[in-house]
Amino acid sequence: MQINQLTRAFRYDGIDLPIPPHLASDLQGLRAYHSTLYPAILNAELVDAGVTGGVHVTEYRRAVGTKG
Repeated sequence: MQINQLTRAFRYDGIDLPIPPHLASDLQGLRAYHSTLYPAILNAELVDAGVTGGVHVTEYRRAVGTKG
Protein backbone atom coordinates (compact mmCIF):
# COMPACT_ATOMS: atom_id res chain seq x y z
CA MET A 1 0.00 0.00 0.00
CA GLN A 2 1.28 3.44 -0.89
CA ILE A 3 0.09 6.72 0.56
CA ASN A 4 0.21 9.75 -1.72
CA GLN A 5 0.00 13.31 -0.45
CA LEU A 6 -2.43 15.40 -2.46
CA THR A 7 -2.20 19.13 -2.86
CA ARG A 8 -5.35 21.22 -3.16
CA ALA A 9 -6.23 23.57 -5.96
CA PHE A 10 -9.17 25.92 -6.25
CA ARG A 11 -10.22 27.01 -9.73
CA TYR A 12 -12.54 29.63 -11.06
CA ASP A 13 -13.17 30.04 -14.78
CA GLY A 14 -10.16 27.80 -15.54
CA ILE A 15 -7.81 29.90 -13.40
CA ASP A 16 -5.98 28.36 -10.43
CA LEU A 17 -6.47 30.64 -7.45
CA PRO A 18 -3.84 31.24 -4.75
CA ILE A 19 -4.24 29.51 -1.40
CA PRO A 20 -2.64 31.43 1.48
CA PRO A 21 -1.20 29.01 4.07
CA HIS A 22 -3.16 30.58 6.95
CA LEU A 23 -6.47 29.92 5.13
CA ALA A 24 -5.69 26.46 3.72
CA SER A 25 -7.96 24.64 6.19
CA ASP A 26 -10.71 27.29 6.45
CA LEU A 27 -13.09 26.91 3.49
CA GLN A 28 -15.28 29.88 4.42
CA GLY A 29 -12.26 32.13 4.94
CA LEU A 30 -10.80 30.93 1.66
CA ARG A 31 -14.06 31.68 -0.17
CA ALA A 32 -14.07 35.20 1.32
CA TYR A 33 -10.45 35.69 0.24
CA HIS A 34 -11.13 34.44 -3.31
CA SER A 35 -14.24 36.63 -3.56
CA THR A 36 -12.02 39.69 -3.16
CA LEU A 37 -10.38 38.63 -6.42
CA TYR A 38 -13.60 37.55 -8.17
CA PRO A 39 -16.82 38.83 -6.51
CA ALA A 40 -19.00 36.28 -8.36
CA ILE A 41 -17.46 33.56 -6.17
CA LEU A 42 -19.75 34.64 -3.31
CA ASN A 43 -22.72 33.17 -5.20
CA ALA A 44 -20.81 30.33 -6.88
CA GLU A 45 -21.24 26.66 -6.07
CA LEU A 46 -18.27 24.61 -4.82
CA VAL A 47 -17.88 21.49 -6.96
CA ASP A 48 -15.40 18.67 -6.35
CA ALA A 49 -13.72 18.14 -9.73
CA GLY A 50 -11.74 15.10 -8.58
CA VAL A 51 -8.04 14.33 -8.55
CA THR A 52 -5.86 15.16 -11.53
CA GLY A 53 -2.12 14.51 -11.48
CA GLY A 54 -1.84 14.38 -7.69
CA VAL A 55 -3.89 17.55 -7.22
CA HIS A 56 -7.35 17.55 -5.63
CA VAL A 57 -9.26 20.16 -7.63
CA THR A 58 -12.25 22.09 -6.30
CA GLU A 59 -14.01 24.45 -8.69
CA TYR A 60 -16.16 27.48 -8.07
CA ARG A 61 -18.96 27.33 -10.62
CA ARG A 62 -21.09 30.36 -11.25
CA ALA A 63 -24.74 30.09 -10.41
CA VAL A 64 -26.78 30.13 -13.60
CA GLY A 65 -30.28 31.46 -13.53
CA THR A 66 -32.50 34.42 -14.20
CA LYS A 67 -32.87 37.56 -12.20
CA GLY A 68 -36.18 38.54 -10.89
